[in-house]
Order: sequence, then structure tokens, then C-alpha cells
Amino acid sequence: MTITYKDPDGIAGMRIAGRLAAELLDYLAQFVKPGITTNELDRLAEDYTTQVLGAISAPLNYAPGGHNPYPKSICTSINHQVCHGIPNDKPLKKGDIINIDVTVIKNGWHGDSSRMYQVGEVSIAAKRLCNLTYEAMWKGIRQVRDGAYLGDIGHAIQTFAEGHGLSVVREYCGHGIGQKFHEDPQVLHYGKPGTLEQLKAGMTITIEPMLNIGRKEIKELGDGWTIVTKDHSLSAQWEHTVLVTPTGYEVLTLSANSPPIPEFVKPAAPAITLAVA
Repeated sequence: MTITYKDPDGIAGMRIAGRLAAELLDYLAQFVKPGITTNELDRLAEDYTTQVLGAISAPLNYAPGGHNPYPKSICTSINHQVCHGIPNDKPLKKGDIINIDVTVIKNGWHGDSSRMYQVGEVSIAAKRLCNLTYEAMWKGIRQVRDGAYLGDIGHAIQTFAEGHGLSVVREYCGHGIGQKFHEDPQVLHYGKPGTLEQLKAGMTITIEPMLNIGRKEIKELGDGWTIVTKDHSLSAQWEHTVLVTPTGYEVLTLSANSPPIPEFVKPAAPAITLAVA
């Protein structure tokens, strides 16, 4: 396992890239309404990334081993789609929930984040899933500190999710990130405390739990990218890029219009830094 530890210049680069990813998600929020297509959202995202942020969309033409190049600039996963949904010409409809996952490259550094959006009025079950998944992500983030373990993050997410009757997707996880889109280590969203890799200051990782209302099993669609729940139940995901600091953590993908941080996180507020240029 080769983990990269960021020096002060690298951390500064990651802060900028993270902030831009958050600003892209802020920008897209106004357009997520019934009738818009995910292709339109993709076009808006690509234009904003390149023309306003002066950055590059990392997903576009991304081709890890065994995959065809990803054809779009963002991932749009709707309802029972777990992750990696490919934008298309089907309009969003009232009651849909959608995860928009973005990664921007600025000066060689990657900022990776995703949010859930509710299209008009959604069901109580869908709203509960979105809210609990957001809280589960923060339960994991709160475990981050120099000397903690990756298993601490996974355990916090798993126990919270399963305690609320949700299942945790196993096959997809968070990851190290920096000058490469995906670096070591893998960040599982389930596990046991005190296990796996130890966190050290200078690491940058993503925490991005995928939780289902139904069973945890998933399957891949024929496009080679889109992952869905096998039982067709609703799925949700949130993601932040996080820096391990000597005293705790810094969330790099926060912005002025990010969703409010949960109340249970507030006591640890001094460890949270709103990344600015």
C-alpha cells in the first residue's frame, strides 16, 4: 500500500480543489427540478467547471482498468441507482432523489464530493434515507484524527446505519485522493474499531457511504458503470474529502452553501475548518 502524505503546498492545493468541488455542487442545486435532464445537468457542470472554476472534470473519459472511458463530467445516480449513474436525456420527475457526484482537478489536485438532492416533494422514506445517510457520513468523519484507524470510520458508519434499519453497500468505498483521482488507502464504510490502516496527519481521503433502504446487494447495469440495488430499493450517498490533521480533521469540500453540519458534530467544531482560498 502506497499512501501519499501531503506537505503544506499539497494541502493548500487540496483545499482549493475541494472548495471548487463544493462550489460546483452549490451551483447545480438551483437546476435540480422536475423536467430537467441529467444530460442538461452534466452540460451545466462541465461549462461551470471549465469556464468559471478554470478546472477540469476528472470523471470525463476516466478509464480505470477493466472499464470503458466514462463518457460524462459528473455522475448522476437516481433513486435505486447506488453510484456511477451516467447522465442521459430522461427528465427528472417530482419525488426523485438524485446523487450528484463531482470531482474537479485544479492545478493537478483533485477535489471530490457528492450530495443528495430532492426533486420537488419526496416521500418520507426517501427524505429519511437522505438525512440518515448524511448523518452517517459525519459519524465517520468524526472518527478521523492522527492515530485513529480506518476501521474506526467504517464501524461508526455501519453501527449508525444498521441501527436505523439501513444496509451498507460493501463493494464501493472511499479512497485516498490527491494528485491522483484514486489513491491508497481504501476507506470502507463498515468494519471493526482499531483495525486496518492507521491514519496519519497529511493523509487526504474521501468518506462516501452508500446506504440502502432495502438489502445491501447490488448489481452492475449493461453500460459497465451504473450500479443499482439488486432489490430495486432506494439508495443514497454523500461524500466529503477530508484531511487528517495533527489535532483531528479538516473537511476540504465545504462551502458557504453546504448543507448544515449536524448538531452532534458541533462540539468538535474547532477541528472543522471551512476551506478558503
